[in-house]
Amino acid sequence: MIYRTLFVFVAIIALAACQPQKKEINYPKTDLVAAPLIPKPVKTIATQSAFGLDAQTAIYTSTNDPAFEAVGQFLSEKIKGKTGLDLAVNNTSDATVERLIFINQSDSTDLATPESYQLYIKKDSILLNAKTAEGAFRGIQTLRQLIPEQSNDTLTDHPLWVIPSGKIMDAPKYAYRGSMLDVSRHFFSVDEVKKYIDAMAYYKMNTLHLHLSDDQGWRIEIKSWPKLTEVGGATEVGGGEGGFYTQEDYKDLVAYAAKHHITIVPEIDMPGHTNAASVSYPFLNGNGKKVEPYTGTQVGFSTFDAQKDTVYSFLDDVIGEIAAMSPGPYFHIGGDESHVTKKSDYILFIEKVEKIVQKHGKRMVGWNEIAQAKIDPSTIAQLWSNPKDAENAAANGSKIIMSPAHKAYLDMQYDSLTKFGLHWASYIPVDVGYNWDPETIVENLPKESILGIEAPLWSETISNIAELEYLAFPRLIGYAELGWSPTEHLNWEDYKERLAKQAAYLEKMNINYYPSKLIDWKKD
Repeated sequence: MIYRTLFVFVAIIALAACQPQKKEINYPKTDLVAAPLIPKPVKTIATQSAFGLDAQTAIYTSTNDPAFEAVGQFLSEKIKGKTGLDLAVNNTSDATVERLIFINQSDSTDLATPESYQLYIKKDSILLNAKTAEGAFRGIQTLRQLIPEQSNDTLTDHPLWVIPSGKIMDAPKYAYRGSMLDVSRHFFSVDEVKKYIDAMAYYKMNTLHLHLSDDQGWRIEIKSWPKLTEVGGATEVGGGEGGFYTQEDYKDLVAYAAKHHITIVPEIDMPGHTNAASVSYPFLNGNGKKVEPYTGTQVGFSTFDAQKDTVYSFLDDVIGEIAAMSPGPYFHIGGDESHVTKKSDYILFIEKVEKIVQKHGKRMVGWNEIAQAKIDPSTIAQLWSNPKDAENAAANGSKIIMSPAHKAYLDMQYDSLTKFGLHWASYIPVDVGYNWDPETIVENLPKESILGIEAPLWSETISNIAELEYLAFPRLIGYAELGWSPTEHLNWEDYKERLAKQAAYLEKMNINYYPSKLIDWKKD
């Protein structure tokens, strides 16, 4: 495959070379190593020249896999949005092409993971190698970041965007790099979630965990149990109108995420955090009290009845409907803060629900408390509070997602003056959110047990997208780098200089980021 596609690449270069001779562009000296890329690539080599992106540039891709052509189209759309250039994709009859970008499906053994890519930038061509469309997609995010905000109008008689030349060899440190949105305490629309996906993809994150149910609201339509959204979807923290995703809405989100090579992980929290479900169908309730709609922020008072077979029949329907709409491998069952569930009932419940999840072809994920049960080694534990749970789960063969609340929770305030958020775990300034190592945060956890990291954003204190973004950004960008870049590349002094130059992107995307005084923001 590599030889055929490279032959096409060489043929296209030859075609461009046969065009009438154009005046050589005298590019300024550039330094690819100094580019403010986030996440920082594994290896960067500068060659001190440049590629000129202009209207005479075209995009070509390997055509064996339609997904590669889709990546090329995505790149073209993003270039148009940033520069106004409308670059053709795979138009071999275009006689005006002088420079090209080629996205190549390669079988090189140097591409060690599905997300690995190689980027070669020369004066007249850019070659992006990847084994998979996912790897190619990660690579074009690097290319997007290399395109300057402004064109250089002094080198030619038309606008030209100068991209520094050189080589980038890159691959992620962890297979799982994500964020969680709590759409239960406060509901966020499909378009708001899509905007979050856009920014996640730009920084090479690959997983969006949606917290779809809690005491205050049920947010996903279940056709076999319609009261879940009719009743449970009508409330939220503070008494707002709530809301929910229809199944068509959810499928739309899944498809949009897939276009960005992001997997959606649905979560139905249980056996605690279940008041909205029990208000909708009171037979589910296991705390012995009358259930009423809840719009406060306390936790730990609700539970499903772990002894009722009808509860598991209900969950079989719910998990089945959501799993059928979720092509990703994971289903998250929550499992945290089940304070009124007897321990024996809790263990029974987790073990029975795990079998239901597996029946529907998914791999169970749960917060670290699930390690109290005898879970299957394929099940994933997500650390938020108790390191011992993570150690026990890893000893059982389970992988661990690292989300320690005092380092990775996006709903923690930056400091005592922050407008939104909480601080029960810690204050997390931008530097504290960046300066920690997932491989040493738990003393006895083997690094090979770590699946990746996730930054959760709980929504007790936020009710709109601007407030959400204020807590998420810029910290989410640092978590993206923690999940991707080699540990030896992680340096706060270097990172904060690169982060400062993300202001232009954040402002162009109308992202309401927190303007931390630790950063000398560069808005030009």
